[in-house]
Amino acid sequence: MSKFQNPVIKEITEKYRKIWAIIHANNLLSWDSEIYMPERGVSERSIALAELNVLYRELILKDDFVSLVEKGKNEKDLNMWESGTIRVLDREINKMKKIPPELLFELQKTSSEAFQVWKNAKAQKKFDAFLPYLKKLVDLNIQIAEKLGYQEKPYDALLDMYEEGLNTRDVKAVFDSLKPGLKNYLEKIKGGKFYGVHELEGVSYETSSMEKVNKEVLKMIEYPEERARIDVSPHPFTISMGINDVRITTRYEGYDFKRSLFSVLHEFGHATYELQIDPELDMTPIGTGVSLGIHEGQSRFWENVVSRTLAFTESVKPVLDKYLGFTSKYSPEDVYRYFAMVKPSPIRTEADEVTYNLHISLRFEIEQMLIEKELKPEDVPEVWDNMMQDLLGIKPADISEGALQDVHWAHGTFGYFPTYTLGNIVASMMMKKLSGKNKIYELVRNRAFKEIKEFLKENVHQYGSSLSPKDLLIKSFGKSYSPEDLLDYIQYKYINGIEY
Repeated sequence: MSKFQNPVIKEITEKYRKIWAIIHANNLLSWDSEIYMPERGVSERSIALAELNVLYRELILKDDFVSLVEKGKNEKDLNMWESGTIRVLDREINKMKKIPPELLFELQKTSSEAFQVWKNAKAQKKFDAFLPYLKKLVDLNIQIAEKLGYQEKPYDALLDMYEEGLNTRDVKAVFDSLKPGLKNYLEKIKGGKFYGVHELEGVSYETSSMEKVNKEVLKMIEYPEERARIDVSPHPFTISMGINDVRITTRYEGYDFKRSLFSVLHEFGHATYELQIDPELDMTPIGTGVSLGIHEGQSRFWENVVSRTLAFTESVKPVLDKYLGFTSKYSPEDVYRYFAMVKPSPIRTEADEVTYNLHISLRFEIEQMLIEKELKPEDVPEVWDNMMQDLLGIKPADISEGALQDVHWAHGTFGYFPTYTLGNIVASMMMKKLSGKNKIYELVRNRAFKEIKEFLKENVHQYGSSLSPKDLLIKSFGKSYSPEDLLDYIQYKYINGIEY
C-alpha cells in the first residue's frame, strides 16, 4: 500500500516534482563546482546557482502550491509520511516567505565567490584576504536571522535551519555537560597507550595505492557502485541527487593514510543514509535525511564506532598490506592503536574522538558571538587561538590551522558546526541500542555489515524526513540527544580500555 493515500497529499507530491528537479540541478552544479569546474568558472557558476535558488523560491511560493499545502494542514487522519510532508513543506514555505529573494541571491552569490577566495587565502595563510567576505557573510546571516525571527537569540534562527527545533540554550547545555567530562578524560588518557603520535602518521604513501585501498574497503562494506561514486576534493563531502545517485569525496595528502581512509568511512555513513531511505519517498519533500545532526550521527557511527576498532582493523589490514605494503610489519593491535590515537591537534578534521567535540565547542562560541555582535570578524583569529589554548592546551602554527581551516564560513553556513557534536551523540546512542556494548564488535569482526546497515535502516534511514529529529530519536531510541551516552562510550573505549 502506498504511503501517500490522502488525495491532497498525493497532489502535493506530484506538484513538488518540479521543485525537486531544481534541487537536483543545484546539487549537481554544486558538486561540479568542487570537482571539475575550472577556477575562473566561478563567476558564471555563482550566478547560475543564485538564479536557481530564485527559481526554487518562486516555485515553492506559487499561490496554488502554498494553498494546497495550507489545505493539507487541515486534513484529518494523516499518517506519519503524509503529516511529515506537510511539516517539511510548511517549514520551508515559512522560511522562503520571510527571507527576501534578493537576500537569498546575495548569500548564494557571495558564498560562491567566497569559496575560491577562502581556498587561496588558506593556501597563502592570509586571513586579511578572506576578511571582507567573512564580514559580509556574517552580516548576511544576521539579516537572515532577523527575517526568520527567534524567541531568545538571533543564533537560534540559524541553528534551527540545520537542526529543526534546536536553539542556543540546547547547545549550551550539551557542551556544559560534555566539556568537563572530556577534559577530564583527556587528562586520564595522557601517558597511556592511546596517547601521543604514532609513527605511521609520518609514513608517506602513493595516491594510486591509497585509492585502491579506499575502493576495496568500500566494496567490503557494500558501497553500491551502480548507485554511488567516489571522487577527490580539497574538503571531503557527500551530496545526493536522489536515492540512486549519491556521491562522496575524499582527499589524498600523501602521508598519514588514516586521514584519507577515515574520511571515506565518514562520507560512506552519510551516503548510506541517503541510499537507504524508503524508495517510495524519492523525489518527495521527505526523501532526504531529516537534519544535519542525525546525518552526522550516521557518518560518525561508521567512522568511529564501527571502524576505529580492533575488529575492523583485523578486517581491513589485509587490504592495507596488499596495497600499501609498509603496514605489514605492524600487528593489527598496533594499527588499531594508530587508528585510535588521542592527542590534541589544532585541526578539527584531524581530531580524535576525545578532543573533537572541544573543537566544536570553540566554533559554537565564536559563531554565537559573531551573530550577536559580541565579536568583530577581524578579532576572530586572536579569540580562536586563545580559546584553543584554554580547551586543548595548544595554539595553531598559523592561520591555516586556525580560523581559516574550515570551509563552512566561506559557504555562509553559520549554525552548522554544533550538528557535528549532535552527530557524535547520535552515534553513541545507536551503538548503545544495537550492541549492549559488545554486539557491534562481533558484527564487525564477522564482516556482517549488511546486518549493521539493516539496523540503521530500520531505526533511522527508512524514515527520511517524515519525523522531526527529536521525534525520530524518541521513537527509535526512547530519548532525545543524550550527551551522557557519548561520555559513556568514550569512557568505555578509552578509560576502561576495552579492546574489540
